[in-house]
Amino acid sequence: MKRLTAITVLIASCIFCFSASSSGQDAREVSKNSADIIALSSMEMVTTLKIYDQKGNVRTRKVSIASKKFGEVTKMIMRFIDPADVRGTAMLVYDYEGKSDDMWIYMPALKKSRRIVSNEKGKNFMGSEFTNADMSKPNLDDFNYKLLSAETLNGKNCFKIEATPKTKELEGENGFSKKISYIDKGNYLCYKIEFYDLSGKLSKTQSISDYKPVSGGKFFYYLMEMNNEKTGRKSVLTTDAFQAGSNLSESLFSPANLEKQQ
Repeated sequence: MKRLTAITVLIASCIFCFSASSSGQDAREVSKNSADIIALSSMEMVTTLKIYDQKGNVRTRKVSIASKKFGEVTKMIMRFIDPADVRGTAMLVYDYEGKSDDMWIYMPALKKSRRIVSNEKGKNFMGSEFTNADMSKPNLDDFNYKLLSAETLNGKNCFKIEATPKTKELEGENGFSKKISYIDKGNYLCYKIEFYDLSGKLSKTQSISDYKPVSGGKFFYYLMEMNNEKTGRKSVLTTDAFQAGSNLSESLFSPANLEKQQ
């Protein structure tokens, strides 16, 4: 019976791999389609970030976010607007197509902005379970991809795709040794991502939901949750207001402007 079960699993795996390859899609292509379906040339929104500790105590932050593409660079600025103890804190991200992002943060207590160096990108973002790296779009070329299987998640037929950083430096920069994404076969929306720490153990699980269509056949999520599987902490991002498009000028997306707008 054990041998029969093993053979059955092997056959099912081969059928899935043949089906995926015969459709002309590989793991990288599926991952790219998933990134593209939520990639907007510009947008503005207001979000609520709730940070829960192990006992369920919660801290709430209100954040305004704007992003816009200028040439080959997508620039995003985030400003904390509430409560008073974090008001004025701001973060700026330059998301490049073919190289690592540039990031800056402004802390009111220091009265100046500073660059976030590569080994800080995998660290927690403002005390939440999200990381600084989570605030920008991953560079597809930084990872190797593998199509693991197909899986049904909340009634959705999904590709299960593993992505591993190509180098140890990229592992440290991203803060994980691999991630496994569950991507809808029909529309390429990603519903869940499992992150594994540098020792290969499951570290965090991210859930993305409440997608809504926007212009140009794109979608945007209104709810994202990151659960720390080791500590029991979690952080939840809820989109309160959203608009596709932005009239903001490029001059507003600069490190110097982080300080001027305070």
